[in-house]
Amino acid sequence: MRLAAERRNWATELFMHRETPGAPPGKFVVDPVAHATEIRVMCYGTEGLVEQSVDSLDVLEELRDRWPVMWVDVVGLGDPKMLNGLAARFDIHPLAIEDVANTHQRPKVEEYENLTFLVIRQMEEGDPPNSEQISFCLGKEFLVTFQEHPGDCWETVRKRIREARGRIRNAGPDYLLYALLDAVVDHYFPVLEDYVERAEKLEDEILEGPGRTQMARIQALKHEFLSIRRDIWPLREMTMVLAREKLPHVTAEMRTYLRDCHDHAMQLVDLLESMRELGSGLMDMYLSNLSHRNNDVMKMLTVIATIFIPLTFIAGIYGMNFDHDVSAFNMPELHWAYGYPFVLGIMLAVALVLLSYFARKGWIGARDKLR
Repeated sequence: MRLAAERRNWATELFMHRETPGAPPGKFVVDPVAHATEIRVMCYGTEGLVEQSVDSLDVLEELRDRWPVMWVDVVGLGDPKMLNGLAARFDIHPLAIEDVANTHQRPKVEEYENLTFLVIRQMEEGDPPNSEQISFCLGKEFLVTFQEHPGDCWETVRKRIREARGRIRNAGPDYLLYALLDAVVDHYFPVLEDYVERAEKLEDEILEGPGRTQMARIQALKHEFLSIRRDIWPLREMTMVLAREKLPHVTAEMRTYLRDCHDHAMQLVDLLESMRELGSGLMDMYLSNLSHRNNDVMKMLTVIATIFIPLTFIAGIYGMNFDHDVSAFNMPELHWAYGYPFVLGIMLAVALVLLSYFARKGWIGARDKLR
């Protein structure tokens, strides 16, 4: 039930965020439950840093002229007027701003006349984890990022900028793009490692014995693997484009750094494929253990039935009420004082002989004696 509900919720969210069929290019409608738009700006260079929240877009023009690098971080996509104003001031193509607002995009890179547009998905830790779309607009002297919700994995990058650690304050916006992308890609690793721990714990539970809820948990885990795969596989293609192709706002030196980001994306793909195999292995292990358990039950029932077959035969013969007075062959034990214990002894002896035979053949007892 939970798995079906998650699939319905994912499909409903996907189609709700799609644009109206037949709408003109560049037109978008924001999600009515989208977070209110907030803008944070970090302008920096070798000489200093300015960091502030912005309520009016007019402030951006003043800061842009004074600093070599401007990072405009837009959190929340609930204000279409603000989004259109940013598009006008930074000359963002209407198709790009449409992709920003319609948050069902796959990771990609698109080149426009005045900027390079990127889309990536950030994994948010949780049970199950969710992902949100993050869009980048890279220009000559600026980088504009769009996030759906507050909270990201970029605080370490902000700290490096504030403390002027490394080369980030001496580099351009393309290096800032690399730093942010690298943080998002690396943020996938702890999430996937948590999945591996969950899968290994579930594997131990299955080895102890199949349970009633394990099938649903395995299916939920495989569904979550598939959801993560939709985010990671296009990420590999996107980072490869950044590392290999010549883009107008990405220098050759930065492509060297972006190749490292591509390597991390490839590691994620390899880890994800291993996780998918682990998920399939869990299902096979569960079905195999369940089959072994059913076989053990059937084997025990068969042993019990096999033992009682000769006992029932003996009891049936002695229950036919022969008359010893008519013939000497009509069960002389009927008038013997120990006849009843004698028959029970025969039954016990037959049962013990059968149990001993089954044990020697390995049909009952230790599994390693099977042959």
